[in-house]
Amino acid sequence: MRIGILTISDRASRGEYEDRSGPALREMVQQHFGEDVDLTHIVPDEFMEIKRALEKWCDDAKLELILTTGGTGFAPRDVTPEATNAVLEKQAPGLVQAMIASSLQKTPHAMLTRMAAGIRGQTLIVNLPGSPKAACENLQAILPALPHAIELLRGTAGEHHAYAGDASTKSGT
Repeated sequence: MRIGILTISDRASRGEYEDRSGPALREMVQQHFGEDVDLTHIVPDEFMEIKRALEKWCDDAKLELILTTGGTGFAPRDVTPEATNAVLEKQAPGLVQAMIASSLQKTPHAMLTRMAAGIRGQTLIVNLPGSPKAACENLQAILPALPHAIELLRGTAGEHHAYAGDASTKSGT
């Protein structure tokens, strides 16, 4: 799987703050998928820079999964969901709903997130919060579905991911 992690932070992009969310997500990806991350980058909270990075990673680098971290809150400069939605061809609201539902069990502030998720070409893009803890908790909530999502985007989904209640899996057909 080809994976990229895009950190969105004014301070980290200027070198004033060490990015901790990107490396935390990278470690989770390595542990869960047994693969390294292909690309990482830090951009400021600027709509066009975020949009260009996502487009380049989808269209040119042909990444299959892009995780963004940061810029999903209520602050005036938080524009990650808007930049993400500008490049998406299809929305994936179930991923966002799963992350919010999981996060609400930990904090009522989860309802203040403005994450987006969706598809551009054969790339799945998922916005995550900027704090390392929140980014990892949200990724953990959707990790079980990501391999199947990538298989579907590749057009190679296998039967081993069939829904347990599907009659065809019960009968063996």
